Amino acid sequence: MKELFPRKQVMGFVFSLILTAIALTVYFFDMSFALGATILLITAFIQAAVQLVVFMHAGETEDKKSIYTTLYYGFFIAVVTVFGTLLTLVWGYY
Repeated sequence: MKELFPRKQVMGFVFSLILTAIALTVYFFDMSFALGATILLITAFIQAAVQLVVFMHAGETEDKKSIYTTLYYGFFIAVVTVFGTLLTLVWGYY
């Protein structure tokens, strides 16, 4: 019966709830913008990793190399887009 219990999924769900509670503390406590944004970014990336690995089973297929390569490429494109936008619109380099 022990092997039928979805222990990994339950632990992932509990960890997701804990990360959500940590992110909610930013709203309920009066934190500075920098501290709040840092906490939210860290918890968001950890939450995304938990969702990807535990619930979407990214590492359990035989094609996991291409899945992770696509993930890294998407992350790179997102970072370039965000910093390119900041560079042009906020920092004034154009």
